[in-house]
Amino acid sequence: MSTDDTTDASTDTESNCGASSTDDDSAATCGASGDSSSSGSGCGGSDSTTDEKVGATVDDFDADPGRLVAVGLGPGQPEGMTQRARGALLDAEHIVGYTTYVDLLPAEITESAEELYDTPMCGEVSRTEEAIDRALAGNDVAIIGSGDPNVYALAGLALEILESKGGTASAVDFEVVPGVPAAQSCGARLGAPLVNDTVSVSLSDHLTPMETIESRLHAVADEGFTIAVYNPWSRKRRENFQRCCEILLDHRDPDTPVGIVHGAGREDESVEIVTLGELEDLGETDLIDMTTTILVGNEDTYVWDDRMVTPRGYESKYDY
Repeated sequence: MSTDDTTDASTDTESNCGASSTDDDSAATCGASGDSSSSGSGCGGSDSTTDEKVGATVDDFDADPGRLVAVGLGPGQPEGMTQRARGALLDAEHIVGYTTYVDLLPAEITESAEELYDTPMCGEVSRTEEAIDRALAGNDVAIIGSGDPNVYALAGLALEILESKGGTASAVDFEVVPGVPAAQSCGARLGAPLVNDTVSVSLSDHLTPMETIESRLHAVADEGFTIAVYNPWSRKRRENFQRCCEILLDHRDPDTPVGIVHGAGREDESVEIVTLGELEDLGETDLIDMTTTILVGNEDTYVWDDRMVTPRGYESKYDY
C-alpha cells in the first residue's frame, strides 16, 4: 500500500482496530475520544489544551493481542535507518505515525505494510492510542518517529496509555527499536562536538512549563556540558529561543562555538557554525525552526578546519 492510499486515514469515520464494541466518541480513532485536530490550534503553546483522552480499554477487544514496536527512523534519509529498524518495519502489518515521518519511509516499507495510518502534528495521543488499539486487536503494529523513540518521542507515551487501558507491555510484546537521535546525527555533521559530557534540553513548553526549562538551562549552562537544544523555534516560541540565548550568555563566553543543523539528513539540510553571541540574531531566519538542532559547545570546544571539536581530555594524559 502506498502512502497516497492512506493520506486521509486519520479522517476516516470508522475504526479499523477491531474493538468488540465502539461508541460515537471513539469510532474515528480506535478508542481515542478526540480527533487529532482538537489540539491543532494551540500546538506548541504552553496554554494549549486538548480533548484527547483514552477511550477503549483492553476489555473491549476479543482477539489475542498482537505486537507493538516503537521504531526510530534516525535522521530521515533511508540510509540513516538502522537495519534493525528496517526489518521491524518490513515485518509490521500496520504502521502508524506523524504524516511527515510516514512520508519519509522508503517505498519498500510502505508497499509491504497492510495499512498505513498517519495524523498531522499534534495528534500524538490519538495516533499512539490508535497504534495500541490495533495491537490489542491482534495486529503487528509499528509506531514510528524520527530520531530515537526515547528522545522527546512516543515510547513513554505508548507505555503510559497502555497502562491506563489496563494492559501490560508484555501482553503486546512491546519493544523499542532505537534510532540515531538528532543530537548525534547533527554532531556528526559538525565534526566532534559531543565527545565529552553532554545534555539535551527542549525549548518546547507544550508539555514542560517554561519556568522549568529556564531552570534547567541555568543549571546545565553553568556546568561544563555541551548542550543539545531541541525544538528551538516556532511561531509560538520566539520568546523561548530568545530567553534561551540570554541564559546561555549569562553563563558562557559570547565566543563559544555553536553548531546549527537544519533538516539533518533531508533535502533542505543546512549546517553552520557560529558563536554564541551571534545565535539570537539567527532566530528570525530560515536556518532555525522545528527541524533544527543546536549544539552549544563548552568552555573547551573550539573550531578547527570548519569542524567543532570538544576535547575528551586525552591531551592531559598523553603526548601526541
